[in-house]
Amino acid sequence: MAGKGLIVVISAPSGGGKSTVIREIMKSGDSRYAYSISTTTRVKRENEVDGRDYVFVSEDAFNKSIETGEFLEWAIVHGNYYGTSKKLVDAMLEDDKIILLDIDVQGGLEVKSHYREKALLIFVMPPSLEELEARLRNRKTDDEREIAKRLAAVPTEIECSSYYDHIVVNKVLSSTVDEVAGLIDKRYDAMMNLEDE
Repeated sequence: MAGKGLIVVISAPSGGGKSTVIREIMKSGDSRYAYSISTTTRVKRENEVDGRDYVFVSEDAFNKSIETGEFLEWAIVHGNYYGTSKKLVDAMLEDDKIILLDIDVQGGLEVKSHYREKALLIFVMPPSLEELEARLRNRKTDDEREIAKRLAAVPTEIECSSYYDHIVVNKVLSSTVDEVAGLIDKRYDAMMNLEDE
């Protein structure tokens, strides 16, 4: 775990905006940022690209990766497997990158337990449950049963957010992106100052 990199976990309930916030930060062109692509057994959505949005694998392939210890963290979320490659994250840390992880709260807490001060956990909170439900419906990627499953998980996700370093309410996307980027810069600068002393 050498290097001066920082792992930034961004979590939110489904539809909370975490993927959009990460996409906007990555668009900034700041070469310090790197995105860690998760592996999943979830069915690929129409607008997603394998290897860009996720690495899509079968459940058998995912289980083999668990058995060989390839994942830093993995979880079953909404009935699908998701995992983060330990090898990929460690390589990016060695390159002094700010690594953005789009993972659930269980995974975020697992990352924090492994990397401690090298991990910053930010929870993106929807402005209201009504707004969250509207976002889930408006993206038109899930059926009613899936939406209900995702909404049922929200209270537990919000409860776990109390273990996160920061909670940012996502009312206006541009303000949310600025706030998240500011929190990352502040933590990264503090790490650099400590390591230079």
